[in-house]
Amino acid sequence: MLRSDTLFGKRESNTPNPPLSTANSSSSMSNSSTSGSAFNKPSSSVGGFNTPSQAPAASINEVGSKLIVGPNIKLKGVEITDCDTLVVEGFVEATMDSRVIQIAKDGSFKGSAGIDIAEIHGTFDGELTVRQKLVIYASGRVSGKIRYGNVVIEEGGQLAGDVQVGGTMTPPKGLAVAKSV
Repeated sequence: MLRSDTLFGKRESNTPNPPLSTANSSSSMSNSSTSGSAFNKPSSSVGGFNTPSQAPAASINEVGSKLIVGPNIKLKGVEITDCDTLVVEGFVEATMDSRVIQIAKDGSFKGSAGIDIAEIHGTFDGELTVRQKLVIYASGRVSGKIRYGNVVIEEGGQLAGDVQVGGTMTPPKGLAVAKSV
């Protein structure tokens, strides 16, 4: 039987295996080139969401709540709150305000979302406000009312609907574009 205090990495100090702590992690991270420990290597996340440009320390030191809706799971008619990262591998129909959403290739999200960073491999349909960066991969399909700070669309990715830069900002009428000399 599993002890609940060890399930989440909490151990008593008299156990034979030392507990994982930030002091031990930081010292072992500095030796990551020589150590073979799995804790020092960047973990590959579900659906291949890590990119080579991401720093391994960011994924190791990432703190926050994470909700994973697995394949063949349908989550409908909910409001998702206090979730830092939502990973969608199944189907979600919801309203949410979060930091990160990651939609896997077979994942689908329908509804309204206010997000800092969105990585779309699957489909999104609805109202999407991305405050920082929207990334649509080759298999990604985004449609609806879309607002974003920055956008990256891989060749083959699709973006359709009412699309505007910068959230709800609309440029004033009669705005001319200056040419550089």
